[in-house]
Amino acid sequence: MPTWRIGSRGSRLAQTMVTEVLDHLSTAHPEHTWVRRTIMSAGDQDRSSSLRDLASSSAGVFAGAVEQALLNGEIDVAVHSLKDLPTATTLGTVVAAIPRRHEVRDALCGTTLDALAPGHRVGTGAPRRVGQLHHACPGVVAVPIRGNVPPRLRQMREKGLSGVVLAAAGLHRLGLQESITEYLDPVRWPPSPAQGAIAVQVRAADAALARVVAAVHDEEAAATTQAERALLQVLGGGCHVPIGAYATIRAGQLHLLAQVTSTDGSTTIRAEATGAADQPEMVGEHVARRLLDEGVEAVLASSA
Repeated sequence: MPTWRIGSRGSRLAQTMVTEVLDHLSTAHPEHTWVRRTIMSAGDQDRSSSLRDLASSSAGVFAGAVEQALLNGEIDVAVHSLKDLPTATTLGTVVAAIPRRHEVRDALCGTTLDALAPGHRVGTGAPRRVGQLHHACPGVVAVPIRGNVPPRLRQMREKGLSGVVLAAAGLHRLGLQESITEYLDPVRWPPSPAQGAIAVQVRAADAALARVVAAVHDEEAAATTQAERALLQVLGGGCHVPIGAYATIRAGQLHLLAQVTSTDGSTTIRAEATGAADQPEMVGEHVARRLLDEGVEAVLASSA
């Protein structure tokens, strides 16, 4: 019977995502055995630096160490939050599956947008969320916070914050959805590209294993995230730049909305387009070019 080592970060959320993947793989391939491995990432090891500083000094703040373990042969399958993976594929690897995508929206915990007033303090360290928060609620103070989901909720209480902004998918996966006080409309508050999606990665040479892992693949999740990440790649950004993207599919057509917001909230540039669902990269590139035509490079440079 084949035995495969499947690895991820050690956070509770990362382990929950591995369990989610394994539940499907074990059902599809009961003849295979899966052994879990935990990899410590740069983002896990350094809890004091901002994510922006880490991103500038490390290729793949959260994904790099797991990818390296895959390439070194320490594990056979890597499970990532897709938004943490660089848009350029790491040489020697392939994303063999993107399972069904979960909740894409951001969530506000502890308060609501309508209840926020100038001077209120809200926890978030992501430039995109900081810009969107300042744009939607002028005068609100964004307080940098780091850590996994439960510690961020704890910091909200310990620091006396009015609330924190988190990915709803993470809260749901951890059974913490009761902490959500408001889901943020993805049209007004576009999430990070590929938010809510999981990437299942193998070595490029392991074609047989890639076919095994493909049992958890979801075409709609793949198309929407490919469009969002194609946009990100053209704009030259990663998950720590103020770019939001929201793709949906209806009747074979893929619609992509993207928004770039300066971190002070003063400037917002939006663009959208619709195209064939089987050509998601083309849709993403088209929206990116529209944003560039609107001068988005200046906004990205000012927020760097």
